[in-house]
Amino acid sequence: MVIVRVGPGRDPLFFVTRPRFDPVLTDQTPDIPAALDEPRLVSETGLAARIAHVAAPTLSGLGFRLVRVKISGQDGMTVQIMAERPDGSMNIEDCESASENLSPVLDVDDAIAQAYRLEVSSPGIDRPLVRVSDFSRAIGHEARVELATPMPDGRKRFRGLIKGVEGEGRDAVLSFERNDARSDEEKLAQIPLGSLEEARLVLTDALIRESLRAGKLAAEKPAEGEEAAPEAPPRRGPGRFAAKNKMKAKPAVPAGVQTHFKKSPRAPTRGNTNPK
Repeated sequence: MVIVRVGPGRDPLFFVTRPRFDPVLTDQTPDIPAALDEPRLVSETGLAARIAHVAAPTLSGLGFRLVRVKISGQDGMTVQIMAERPDGSMNIEDCESASENLSPVLDVDDAIAQAYRLEVSSPGIDRPLVRVSDFSRAIGHEARVELATPMPDGRKRFRGLIKGVEGEGRDAVLSFERNDARSDEEKLAQIPLGSLEEARLVLTDALIRESLRAGKLAAEKPAEGEEAAPEAPPRRGPGRFAAKNKMKAKPAVPAGVQTHFKKSPRAPTRGNTNPK
């Protein structure tokens, strides 16, 4: 979900919401503990870095983690801030809360001198992977990985399946099964996450199916503080005597049409007439 605020100078106004696929947790998603203050493996530069420095503590105070800040020249200037809860979730109410709190903080900091659009969004299904816990939750899924520093063989870009993660923080190592390897190259790569430049999940059919399945489970789950609705009692069949007791339905007929007729009085027979 994307919450957009737009406006001149220091008073951005609520503008529009745009639906998008949100990351969801399923029964098959590993239960990975993730701290609110878990550091990111990537960082921004320039103006985006300054905005990230201002936005991160504000989001943390609301119980969210900063995922990414991106600035583009769309519609003048667009500031895109991606956030999530430590478990990877982020609904529309969370986006609205983050947007309402970030807007005045960014204006007070005066990091952006011109009019801009502020977009606060969830990471989406094909999300960026910016923390070790992101890679741990994505085990078994396809991803693209790019390094800032090339590997000993000179390669910086990889595409394949995430097989596992060992270690913590920038010392963590990603086990990666490449599907872009040539026949003379090793398929299993050990990628140091301390050299990470960018990583993102690939939107595959399996990832979409998992998200839809989790969305269905979440819709059936009662809200926090609410009890699940009691199950309806089983419906019993009509029983063996239903055919005998069943009444025939009366046929529908147009108004004014008689379905039975009165018997006309019987004509008197000869010899039995009573004299007046």
